[in-house]
Amino acid sequence: MDRLSIGRKVKELRTQTGFNQSIIAEYLQVDQSLISKIENGEREASTDVIKKLAELFGCKVSAIINDEEDISCLNVAFRTSGMSKEDLNSIAVINRLALNVENMQRMLEGLEHEKY
Repeated sequence: MDRLSIGRKVKELRTQTGFNQSIIAEYLQVDQSLISKIENGEREASTDVIKKLAELFGCKVSAIINDEEDISCLNVAFRTSGMSKEDLNSIAVINRLALNVENMQRMLEGLEHEKY
């Protein structure tokens, strides 16, 4: 997948969640201009950045990097104004836990189908 496609997905996810580039940059501990460049396809996002964004947005890494995969994220409602980096870290942890539970449920369903 090319930088432009990844950038478009990152921007789409960011706007869907109501976050601005500055708060995302603070969460990632990078300069805001890097987020802008990633979204515009001018810079490549590192695997660490993509992983952290996927956790924050509540989606799989593959949803960001795979052009054919639809963006399927957890739907969480919260106010985005006045959020701190610590708030975003907490959201990312909760999303990571929720995604892990989702994965475990799929695995259990697969095991139950194998019994029959």
